[in-house]
Amino acid sequence: MSRYTGPRLRLARRLGMDLPGLTRKTIERRPFPPGQHGQGRRRRPSEYAMQLTEKQKLVHNYGLRERQMRRLVEQAKRSKGVTGDRILEFLERRLDSTVFRAGFAPTIPAARQLVNHGHILVDGERVDIASYRLDVGQTVSVRSRAGVLALVQNAVATRTLPEASWLDVDEQKLSFEVRELPGPEALLFEVDMQLVVEFYSK
Repeated sequence: MSRYTGPRLRLARRLGMDLPGLTRKTIERRPFPPGQHGQGRRRRPSEYAMQLTEKQKLVHNYGLRERQMRRLVEQAKRSKGVTGDRILEFLERRLDSTVFRAGFAPTIPAARQLVNHGHILVDGERVDIASYRLDVGQTVSVRSRAGVLALVQNAVATRTLPEASWLDVDEQKLSFEVRELPGPEALLFEVDMQLVVEFYSK
């Protein structure tokens, strides 16, 4: 499965939920599925359909391919702790996700572009791998390039999401430090992780 590149708000409407990592737009004006029959009566979804929907929320919000998501779930299963909580922790610790949560980009795709183009430094070293997993104590900053700094400063000035309590953000220096590992409460939208784990257990 390739990464989704279609209309983002349409996808959020199909999943019935705002996905802040995917787009700043909300489904408030049209909180029903897209298409001619979007407002029609819907049948009760099957168990598999509910599991798939919960999994799709994570895949599309964080911009992962199916192979990446499956590999991350397997890592979570092998690690200590509750599998669902570990999945969320691994997703939030991705470099593109943390750049977004720090407010340095309006969405995760925008944050991924900053990372891929080499505009992000981790402990002073350039890292251009969006899936790079940060650890406690690491510091992330933006490279001093005028155009990039202007884009990041604009994102900070117009941010609409609450600050991540597990990050120490310095908006003046455009840098942040990972204070602690993120917990399930770090997630910005509702998802049933038990259904996600069940989906990948088949």
